Amino acid sequence: MKSAITVSLVPEAIGGPFVFWNGLEDAFQQAAAHGFDAVEIFPSEASILDGSELASLRERHQLAIAAVGTGAGWVKHRLHLTHPEAQVRLQAKAFIAALILKAAQFGAPVILGSMQGRVEPGVERAQALEWLGEALLEAGALAASHGTVFLYEPLNRYETNLFNRQLDAAEFLRERGLGTVRILADLFHMNIEEQDLPATLRALGGMLGHVHFADSNRRAIGFGHTQGAPIIEALRSIGYSGYLSAEILPLPDSHSAARQTMESFRALLA
Repeated sequence: MKSAITVSLVPEAIGGPFVFWNGLEDAFQQAAAHGFDAVEIFPSEASILDGSELASLRERHQLAIAAVGTGAGWVKHRLHLTHPEAQVRLQAKAFIAALILKAAQFGAPVILGSMQGRVEPGVERAQALEWLGEALLEAGALAASHGTVFLYEPLNRYETNLFNRQLDAAEFLRERGLGTVRILADLFHMNIEEQDLPATLRALGGMLGHVHFADSNRRAIGFGHTQGAPIIEALRSIGYSGYLSAEILPLPDSHSAARQTMESFRALLA
């Protein structure tokens, strides 16, 4: 398993669960100094990611790009895939597609979290799920055509009413034949919704594509009450070799959150 840490390039998301906030140069430098393998990036839109800059930063700091998030599509642009208005849904798909194309240049997957939306008043659940399934099919196919996968993240009940539990989301992907989409398991959301985190991870098996490495209070692992060892054991049992990425609050500060994450990562995987 590999380590990653988050950087947000979205001023509107200040206060959110991202460790670094001062630009890509600072994030890559600090991530490398703390010993991480990769950086997970949350841009305001695809156009702000300069391919040559990213290539230079990757080479200089010997870091990969673990994933690229789409959250700004909702936080900044108020777009989501289950919106009642067709034009908004089309704009949301275009926003995501542009990020898939950019991220694929570096072999990185793109994450669908808050942009999945929710079942809005006046919209039947079946219709919202149809729109979601259609969007996942398109995004997964585009990602696959460029050599990557697409990541779908179930969120807790306070953030969406689509899918809150990992296995419900996995079943939805299986039923619709969405083989180019993988589940992103966020330990913070799982702490709210799942009865048994290790058992759920084992049941996901090969459908697991990414892990957000967050404690029960959305701080760094070790700053809450999540038991890390059984989670690592479960991940090893299914042969997971992907990223454990710190999408966490920068508390008490970014440096301390990064240091605690790396200390926990090394101790748990020793």
